[in-house]
Formats: sequence, structure tokens, C-alpha cells
Amino acid sequence: MKVNIVTQEGKDSGRKATLSKDVYGITPSDHAMYLDVKQYLANQRQGTSKAKERGEIARTTKKLHKQKGTGGARHGSMRSPLFRGGGTIFGPRPRSYSFKLNKKLKMLARRSALSTMAADSHIIVMDKFNMDAPNTQGYGQVISALGLKGKKSMVVLADQDKAVYLSSRNFEGSKVVTVSELSTYAILNAGTLILTEGAIDKIENTLITK
Repeated sequence: MKVNIVTQEGKDSGRKATLSKDVYGITPSDHAMYLDVKQYLANQRQGTSKAKERGEIARTTKKLHKQKGTGGARHGSMRSPLFRGGGTIFGPRPRSYSFKLNKKLKMLARRSALSTMAADSHIIVMDKFNMDAPNTQGYGQVISALGLKGKKSMVVLADQDKAVYLSSRNFEGSKVVTVSELSTYAILNAGTLILTEGAIDKIENTLITK
């Protein structure tokens, strides 16, 4: 698969990048993507919700009234879930929502996500993305030059670049990640992927099974 390489100014460099069909041209597995996204979202949950149950309520244990002769139901404690202020039945407890997925399935999910983006023509390949110093306005000019002003986008770098990262941090609708931070959720949520040439090689080396 051949894709035109553009410069930071949004101009055609006259060169083409070759995207591996094993990463960007497979038949997407919807179920693999679903599971990987589900795991990602589950891992974001803190799992700190807690409700007091009957044994944890600080209320009197005195019997409300005598057992028989009232014409009403039998009650022995104000801690009962039947009363306002009583304990919660089967309330939430702190726990982890994470679950395990096989490495091969996760790799399939990411290849499927990249193939989906490629099929929809939502991938742009850029020769490089360099900034001398953090500059949000300069970052916005690059995004605008690519025709993505006001649209969601994600820049994928081969390695961490502090200047580029800090420039994007206050820019709404666009973010910067490295190849190691790439996830199925991030890819599908990106809108448009902006890949640098160096990132392409790293992505393919990571996702193509030997």
C-alpha cells in the first residue's frame, strides 16, 4: 500500500511510503477490537466505589418493638436495609475491573484498527515532526496545514519528543503519542492518524509476528 509523504508545511514531498498489508491491509476483526477497547476502558476504572452494608452501619441494635401483638412485621434492628439509613444490600465493594487478554489478540486488534483507519483514508504520513521549542501556535499551524483544523487527530512519533508533546498539550482536539503508547482505543478514537516515517517502521516491527 503506497501513501504520499507530506511535509510539516502540508506539501507533497514527492515521495511515497509503503505501508505493510499485514498491518494496514488485513480484514479487521471487530470482536478483537471490541475486547481490546473493553479492556482499555476497564483499566481506566478506579474501582473504589463502596457502600456500607448492614454490619457496617452505626445505629442502635435495640429491638424496635415487641415481637408479637403489634399487627406489623417483625423487626429487630434499625440497621436493616428495609429502613431509611439502613445498610445496602449487595452494595459495591472496592475491586479491580481489569482482565487479561492474550498478546496475539491485542496485536490483532491493533492491526485491525490500523487497517480500518487505512481503509477509510484516515492516515497521513509525514516525513518528520520537529519543533525547536514548545509552541502551541506553531503546532496548530502544522495541523492546519494538513487540513485538520477543527478535527480530531493524533500524531504518532517514533520516540518521545518533549517539545512536540508540550506544544500539543494545550491544543484542543489533537494529541501526541509514541509508538509504545499506541492502543486500539487511541487509534479508533483519533479521527485522523498522522504517522511519521520513523513511526511506521516501529509499528510494523511491533505488530508483525515473526
